[in-house]
Amino acid sequence: MPIARQFLVAGCLVAGCPALVTSQLHAEPARYAAEADVFAREMVERHGFDSAELEGMLADARYSQAIIDAMNRPYEAKPWRDYRALFVTPERIAGGVTFWRDNADLLARAEADYGVAPQIIVAIIGVETNYGANVGKHRVIDALTTLGFSYPRRAAFFRRELEAFLVLSREEQLDPLGAVGSYAGAMGKPQFISSSYRNYAIDFDGDGRRDLWGSNADVVGSVANYFKQHGWRSGEPVAFAAELRSGVPAGIALVEKTTAPPDTTAGDLRAAGVAWDEPLPAEAPANLIRLDGVEDEYWVGLNNFYAITRYNHSNLYAMAVHQLSEAIRARRSEAAASGTAGDSSAADARESAEND
Repeated sequence: MPIARQFLVAGCLVAGCPALVTSQLHAEPARYAAEADVFAREMVERHGFDSAELEGMLADARYSQAIIDAMNRPYEAKPWRDYRALFVTPERIAGGVTFWRDNADLLARAEADYGVAPQIIVAIIGVETNYGANVGKHRVIDALTTLGFSYPRRAAFFRRELEAFLVLSREEQLDPLGAVGSYAGAMGKPQFISSSYRNYAIDFDGDGRRDLWGSNADVVGSVANYFKQHGWRSGEPVAFAAELRSGVPAGIALVEKTTAPPDTTAGDLRAAGVAWDEPLPAEAPANLIRLDGVEDEYWVGLNNFYAITRYNHSNLYAMAVHQLSEAIRARRSEAAASGTAGDSSAADARESAEND
């Protein structure tokens, strides 16, 4: 057990600790403390952290069974019909129109610089945190230590993210004990994990910091940069609803929840009896996707659909982003045509969602 944690436990035994702290300590699996000790030594060796300071920081981290439980029941395990209902809602559509209106100049600049359509950036922020209304309730250090030290299935990944988080905190002058995020340690309005924050977040407002909680400029620019770096193609479509003229075509791989790069072509899909209304070059890379809606839905997924899955490796996620983005764009266009603000229903939608 790290020395700092020994002192913390001893102090609890002598002076008494709040029930929450005591229960959290007792809830730690046996391997947790040993893994924390090994990790601390690695961070000192690799990055020159002060040993006592780091041990004190890790001693303040808390194991959380709730985080483990959440990892074991991800939203993406739901059927599409239930998953869609969580994100493509009147509230998020109205909120997206409002966010676009309030940040129109930033979104236009991001599109000019990175080629990413504004509705996609807005929809990402809407799906991730409802435009910043829910950036998460877990301390990032609690999430990453819990998963890095006590979640064997993906421990190596989360230890790397914990390493990146502590380095990021030093680089960006973040309080590592104060930063909050998701149960998986994702941060800010766009919910970047630590390595993505370090590699893809940008200072889009020029204040010398990359602030994904408080700066909408940095949020918008960072999402745009992320997509550009992950293969987004400016001006190209994302996906088209499709029909099967003769059932599921033989010889065409059918993609469902699991992501895959587009490995056939639009021409091959049309030749196999897959029909959709929009024009598309025959050589365009494409996939045939089936989602479990009220009835099975078939979609032609294109390069930009796959690019969205680089943000979250789920076809359900990418489709929710796509459909929300299209709904936001359509609502905004309707508002512009009618000369209204476009978000007059936002308060009603929020009230309806709260009552539900």
